[in-house]
Amino acid sequence: MRIFSLVFLICLIFIPQFLNAQVIVIKAGKLIDPASGEIANDQSILIENGMITAVGSALVIPDKATTIDLSDKHVLPGLFDSHTHLCTDVDLDESWQGQVTERFTSYTLQNSTTYRALTGVAKAAEMLAAGFTTVRDLGNAGNYADSELRRAIENGLIPGPTIINSGRIIAPFGGQLHLHAERPEAGVPEYFHADTRDEILKAVRENIHFGARVIKVVVDDQPYIYSAEDLKLIVDEAAKTGLKVAAHCHTEAGAINAIAAGVASIEHGTQMSNEVLQLAKANNVALVGTEMPRWVLELFGGGSRHDILVDRLRRAQRIGVNLVYGSDALYEVGDRTRGEMALVNLESWQAAGISPADMLRAMTTDAAELCGVGNVRGAIKAGLAADIIAVEENPLEDIWALKNVRFVMKDGKVYKSR
Repeated sequence: MRIFSLVFLICLIFIPQFLNAQVIVIKAGKLIDPASGEIANDQSILIENGMITAVGSALVIPDKATTIDLSDKHVLPGLFDSHTHLCTDVDLDESWQGQVTERFTSYTLQNSTTYRALTGVAKAAEMLAAGFTTVRDLGNAGNYADSELRRAIENGLIPGPTIINSGRIIAPFGGQLHLHAERPEAGVPEYFHADTRDEILKAVRENIHFGARVIKVVVDDQPYIYSAEDLKLIVDEAAKTGLKVAAHCHTEAGAINAIAAGVASIEHGTQMSNEVLQLAKANNVALVGTEMPRWVLELFGGGSRHDILVDRLRRAQRIGVNLVYGSDALYEVGDRTRGEMALVNLESWQAAGISPADMLRAMTTDAAELCGVGNVRGAIKAGLAADIIAVEENPLEDIWALKNVRFVMKDGKVYKSR
């Protein structure tokens, strides 16, 4: 763990004890509503027991309220990263070129679930520090380290964002790895290999039993792919307990099958023609494209994919697909924190001509809807959890204002203030 991460983790543990109060009023100089792209000046946000109770310019403030003055800041809802991997951390450099599968397989074999959970503690703190108050954690967490990380945060043992976790990734045999006949166990527990109807049902039910809050399925990273019928079985079984399905797809055939099955989102969606994007729109399937910038893809040895991803993103927006932001961050580059890495995909969104207002909505309003928490989080209005951040400049004009988050509140507790 980097020294920064350790120091920041200690700060996150102790700051809330001093800055949290039962009744709080935030003086917001410029309050941003990502849903409308509008800014309201000189607003007050009243918070009681972690929930927003009122927002307005002429509120009656209780005498006992603690005031937080953000009158010189742009105030907005906490950010969402709808595709991340908190319990995996690999150092990404030139040595990964052409060896992605081999290096990742090695990582999964060398690190225990306990170590993965501890990694998650550090990365959760870094994400919260960067203003990400909610994340959808989509697997690569060993044997349910993500469920334990979520529980620890929910029980107040450690600081971190609200986590919607997937447990073990469900996939055809092999998952995303190339296994060896002498060591087929190398893919377990990273992936739940499920090929028959009974295996698929067991995989969904075991994930739910061990704490998954969303089901993640890899559709097509092998020569064989899940059929629409296979995927519908997963969707229907997950729906019985109110869970959505996120479908990792790189091929067009995989995306077609996933859309036909009724998944909530396509993850990556590298190869999607206009016709398939139209299908996604018609079926209200969100696209979490995880469009990494060119310099990151070059470290993976796949820099040529950048133009493909940017073109697909540009076409998806033009067609009107629901775009939701996700980083797919499971790596570090240099001394960047996980929270800093979670923002770099915005470079690709800029390259695709996406406006800052649309980017911000993809990181808040639309993400909250996909994650199934739109009635609880994702906006600053009465009745929702007090997940609030503040920045110096206006992100509706320059999205990179998000790189300098000065204030972070989650569930009414202040975790960062400077």
